Amino acid sequence: MNDGNESNEIEIIRVTPYGCVDYSPAISQSGELIAVASYGERSWDVREFNELTTDIVVFTESEPDKRTVVCKHGGWPSWSGDSTIYFHRRADDGWWSIYRVDLPEDLFDLRAENPVRVTPPGVHCFTPAASHRSKEMIAMATRRPGKRYRHIEIFDVECQKFHPVTELLNPNIHHYNPFFSPEGKFLGYHRFRGEESSSGDATIPYLNPVISPEKELRMLRLNGSFASFSPSGDFIAFNHDFNANSGLEIIKSDGSKKWTLFRGRTAFGNSWSPAEPDVIFTSVGPVFDSVKATVQIARVTFNSSNLTKDGCREIPVEIEILTKEETGNNAFPSCSPDGKHVVFRSGRSGHKNLYIVDAVKGELEGGEIRQLTEGPWIDTMPSWSPDGKLIAFSSNRHNPDNVDCFSIYVIHPNGTGLRRIHVAGPEESDEVDKERLNHVSFSKDCEWLLFAGNLGGVTAEPVSLPNQYQPYGDLYLVKLDGSGLRRLTWNAYENGTPAWHPSTIPNIEENVLAAAIKLKGQFDDVLWMNC
Repeated sequence: MNDGNESNEIEIIRVTPYGCVDYSPAISQSGELIAVASYGERSWDVREFNELTTDIVVFTESEPDKRTVVCKHGGWPSWSGDSTIYFHRRADDGWWSIYRVDLPEDLFDLRAENPVRVTPPGVHCFTPAASHRSKEMIAMATRRPGKRYRHIEIFDVECQKFHPVTELLNPNIHHYNPFFSPEGKFLGYHRFRGEESSSGDATIPYLNPVISPEKELRMLRLNGSFASFSPSGDFIAFNHDFNANSGLEIIKSDGSKKWTLFRGRTAFGNSWSPAEPDVIFTSVGPVFDSVKATVQIARVTFNSSNLTKDGCREIPVEIEILTKEETGNNAFPSCSPDGKHVVFRSGRSGHKNLYIVDAVKGELEGGEIRQLTEGPWIDTMPSWSPDGKLIAFSSNRHNPDNVDCFSIYVIHPNGTGLRRIHVAGPEESDEVDKERLNHVSFSKDCEWLLFAGNLGGVTAEPVSLPNQYQPYGDLYLVKLDGSGLRRLTWNAYENGTPAWHPSTIPNIEENVLAAAIKLKGQFDDVLWMNC
C-alpha cells in the first residue's frame, strides 16, 4: 500500500502473484523485505482448516515476483531486523512451537538450513512477535496444560525463560496476537476489553446491517444461529448458542425486541411453519453427534399474539416430539409451504437420509412417515422450496467415503428428479469434488439458492482466532441451474446458517441498535488444540 501523491489517495498494489495464496504478511525493519506464510500454487486441502501446511516465503518489495522459500512448513512470520524471522509450527512431538531462521546477506543465494526450534515442548507457543530492538526477546501467545485461557508471554531466547504478561493483568480472559511497536518499547495484543470498560461498545445488537456486495440485496447479521422467518417476515426464530441452556428464541425482524420460547435444552435447526404463525419446528438434542445419538424433531406451539404485548419476554409453549426416541439422530426440519409435512434428516436406517413426516401427528400418533432418500451416505440439511416443488439438501452421495465434502442436490417431494447442482466447476472436475456446501435455502422466487460454503478456503490462519467450527464458511448465491455464482461474505470468521426474508427486510434504525445484549467475551479458544 502506497500513499504520498498530492491528492492523498492510497494506492493498493497486489504483491502476491496470481495463482498463489499468501497469509500473515510481515515487513522487515527496513521495509524492503516481506515474509508471508504461503501455499504457493498448491490447491487448498479441504480437510485443512486447523493447522495450515504453509511455507515461509520471502520477497523484496521492489520485486515481489522473485520469491524464495526460506523454510518449509511454517506460519505467522515475524521479522527481527532484516535478517531474522521467527515463525510458528506444530512440532513432531505435537506441541506448537516458535522457530527461528537466519537469512544470508544475499537472499537469493540462500542455502536452506533447518530452522532452530526456540521454545521448548510442554507449552503451546504460536503467533510470535519479534522485536527490532532485541533478537533475543520475542512475544507470543501460549496455551499451557491445566490452563483454560490463552495468554501473552515474553520469551528470553538466550536464557530460555518465559515471562508472563497478560495472566498477571487479566487472568480470566483470552489474549491474542501480540505485536511490538516499531521501536520495540511497547507491546500490544488483542483481547475482550472487559464488561466494566467505559470505552467502545458494551453491547452487541440482536441484528446488525452488513454491507452487501450486491446492490439489490440487503444483508443482516444475527447474533445467533439457524434463523427462520415467520410467515409475515415480522419475526425471526433462532438459537442463541448450542449449550445445554440455549433453547429457542424469537426476535422482531427490525431488531427491536426479543422473546424466549424455552430454555434448558439444546435446540438447533429451526423452521417456522409458512402456514401457521404459531408453530415452529426445531431439533432437540446434541449437535455434531453420531447417527445413533438421540436427537428429535419437535413441534413448538405458542400464541403469537404474545409477540405484540409489551412487557412479555417469556412466552408459554407446548412442545410435541414428532419422532420416536429409538430412531436415532433426527434433525434439521423444514416445513412444507402448506404446513402439512416436515422433511428432516434421520439416522434411523444406520445412515443419515431424508424423511417426510406429518407436521401435526408426527410418527407417534399414527401420522404418515416415508423415506425420501436412501443409501449408505449422508443426506442432510434439507430446505423446502416456497412453491413446494423441490427440496434442496446437502449430500456426499457422489463420494460416500469422504465425509468432509458435501454438494447441493435437489429432489421432488415425491422422490423423483434427483440431481446435483455443480457449483465450483463442471462435473468430475477437481474443484467440484472439493465442495463443502451446507445450509442451503431458496429465494422467494425459487430461482436462487443461498448457502454456506468453502469455495474461498480459509482467509486467515485459524490458530490466530477464537474457535470457529468451520473457519472456511462464507455465504454464496447460485442459480438453480448452477450458474451465476456470487460471493456475499469474505472474512476470517464463520458465516453460516443463512435464511431468506419472505418479502422485504425492514429498516434497522439507529435507535434500534440500542436493543442489544451485554458483551461478555464468552468465546472459546480453539477446541482442536490439546494440552
